[in-house]
Amino acid sequence: MTTMRITVFGAAGGVGRRVLAEAVDRGHDVTAVVRDPARRPGLPGRVVAGDAAAVEDVVRLSAGQDVVISATRPAPGHERDLVTTAEALLAGLARTGVRLLLVGGAGSLTVPGGGTLVDTPDFPPAWRPIALACGDQLDACRADTAVDWAYLSPPALLEPGVRTGRYRLGRDELLTDAAGRSEISMEDLAVALLDEAERPRHRRARFTVAY
Repeated sequence: MTTMRITVFGAAGGVGRRVLAEAVDRGHDVTAVVRDPARRPGLPGRVVAGDAAAVEDVVRLSAGQDVVISATRPAPGHERDLVTTAEALLAGLARTGVRLLLVGGAGSLTVPGGGTLVDTPDFPPAWRPIALACGDQLDACRADTAVDWAYLSPPALLEPGVRTGRYRLGRDELLTDAAGRSEISMEDLAVALLDEAERPRHRRARFTVAY
């Protein structure tokens, strides 16, 4: 596999850290973007200051790269920042021509019987604001016609765990196993993201993964 130049926004978060680790382990040239590098010691790769919601930062930190991966997550009460950030990423990458892999949410995935996960009776009310914002984040991508993007919706349960290197792929429907569970570790989500970066299978489309 040819070494890729990868920029990761949201590099200090749960998913972002694991994406960095996976990319470095695969031998890629990785730039980790955080708002304040001095507060984020120990991140692998090259660590730089930047903001995914600032178009000029996106342009500066994507120029010359092969792919940008964004795994940003807003603080509670600021869920709409996801949409603002997606629009800034798309605007910036339209100027540099770099591919975008965006980690989104599961709420807009469809479920058996019709409807989406966020509208099911058992969906936790506390998660509804972030789920709805992720749906609008996906809509922002789908409205874009300039950028080569892919949007990864995780399964219903995404937690730190172990790297197995295995996962199943889907598109717009929530994936569940034989017991009805919909889950994957953050480590294996990172595996799926790097696999997509190295061997693109989803162009201007959403995909999902689960065990």
